[in-house]
Order: sequence, then C-alpha cells, then structure tokens
Amino acid sequence: MSEVSAHKYSKDRKVGEGTYAVVYLGKQLSTNRRIAIKEIKTGIFKDGLDMSALREVKYLQELKHANVIELVDVFSATNNLNLVLEFLPCDLEMLIKNRSVVFKPSDVKAWLLMTLRGIHHCHRNFILHRDLKPNNLLLAPDGELKIADFGLARSLGNANEDLSSNVVTRWYRSPELLFGAKHYTGAVDIWSIGIIFAELMMRTPYLPGRDDIDQLDVTFRALGTPTEQMWPNVSNLPLYNALKVYPPPSRQELRNRFSAATESALNLLIALTKLDPGSRFTSTQALQHEYFVEFPPPSNPKDLPNNEEPVEADSSEPDAKRRKI
Repeated sequence: MSEVSAHKYSKDRKVGEGTYAVVYLGKQLSTNRRIAIKEIKTGIFKDGLDMSALREVKYLQELKHANVIELVDVFSATNNLNLVLEFLPCDLEMLIKNRSVVFKPSDVKAWLLMTLRGIHHCHRNFILHRDLKPNNLLLAPDGELKIADFGLARSLGNANEDLSSNVVTRWYRSPELLFGAKHYTGAVDIWSIGIIFAELMMRTPYLPGRDDIDQLDVTFRALGTPTEQMWPNVSNLPLYNALKVYPPPSRQELRNRFSAATESALNLLIALTKLDPGSRFTSTQALQHEYFVEFPPPSNPKDLPNNEEPVEADSSEPDAKRRKI
C-alpha cells in the first residue's frame, strides 16, 4: 500500500457517500478499465481504521472467485485507505424493484446458482459473509453476479469462541441469530440465500419484519414456530422465550405462496430455510440439487436482465443503503 498507486487511477465521479467511506467511479489509467474506488476515512477512528474496512481488505485478498467482487488494489493517500474494486453497475435489489424487468425462471436459477457458487467458495475457505441480501449481490456488465461488502465477514476459527448475533440485515437474518446464538456456522448465510431465492420468485421481500421482535413473529408465522422436536436444544438459546406458536405451513400453502415454482424449486427453498440450522442445506448440497439440472437450464449470464439506471434505496428496509461499487 503506497501513495504511488494513487497515480495509477482516476477518480472521475462521486457516486455514494456514507459515514465512513466515499465511493468514486474512475479508470485504471494504464488499461482504461472502469473501476470503483472506495475511499475509507481513517482519521475519524480512534485506532486509525474501522474494523469493517480491515475485514473487507483481508477477506477480498484471500477470496479470488468469479462470483466474488475483485479487489484490484489497495493504497493509502492523504490519510485515507483506498480500495480499488472492479466496476459493477447494478445490484439484484435494483432489478427486483424494477417492475419493467421481467424475470424468467431460468434467470432466477442463474442468479441463485452464482450466489451459491460464490458462498461455497467463501465457506470452503472458512469465511462467513454474514450480510447477504439483494443489494450486496452486484451484477457485472457481462451478467456475472458478484458477492460484495465483506465488512461483517469473519473467519470460522476456534469453535469455542463467541460470535456476535447482531449480524445480517434483519429481513435476511436466520432464526438462530434472532434467538441470540453465539455459536453458529455457514448456515446463517444459507438462510439468507433462501430468503433471497424467495424474494426473486415473489418480486417482494419475503419476511419483512419492522423490528427484531416483529422479525421473529413474521418468520415463524410464515414457517412455523420451532420446537424441541424439530430443532433440538432450541429452547436453550438466549432469546427463546414466550413465543407465539404457529403451525408449520403445509406443502399446499407453500405452493400457493410460490405458485410459479416447480416442485424441485420448492424442495430447494424448503431445504435452504429449515429452521434448525443443523438440518439446513450446505452450499455443496444446494449446488447438487436437482433444481439446477431440470428444465429450463440457468440463463447464460450475458443474457440476464441488467439495469444501469440506479434507483433509490427503500428507506423502509432496515439498514437501507446504496453500496454501489
């Protein structure tokens, strides 16, 4: 990391600004390649740098995959840390909200497949993403989907180490996190992917809780309240108490909810959103599911819908923010 690298890139246009970072579109001057530069303000932190920025750099340097955003370079300049990232003009949330864009079943299958491939690469490298949602799934000009924003990611290290349950944007947060679990696995990411799959089929958020308490109610009203029979030791989790008991949905209820889904699509959705994380599919099991080999095949990425026009974040979504890069 050096100031020399700053001269390799242009910052042409500011496209976003948050409390801790400013995002610019620019070019790599030697190749004319379009890039995004995330300029992180280091001076406002007591220890010089935000933990999420360090995580993002660390994990993106470790993860090289077609379905994970590419970290092109890192450099420091005038007390700021600059992350040079590949240019990704659109995200999945934009497309879901754009009613003029028609989704074919093969498109949904392609986006789900690319998301699972990206998270499979993370998990086999013992990295949890912990914030999967449609606006962290970015789309390249060639249609490839890329998992982005690793600010909440962490390594799966010591099994006895306590983890924070205050991760993942609320609507995509798994039941074990809602119950305050301090020990969990990649199943938290799989749950998020299942909820995104449902959202792609419905074109509207699947489990939109107003707050953390309502999120529990919304989740269990849709999928049933977990019991010791279906999820051993669930009652030992910190926030499991005085829950309203809802029955699990019947197969017919789920068919009605996802009327366009094939039987195998429904089976995969159920496996991704099992309340018991120990029964939930892994990324490997999901990638091997028959849904991906039945007709129609996944769309070729270059044939997928895209959308270069930015839309405003829905302020009703928890933690709503545009992170276009």
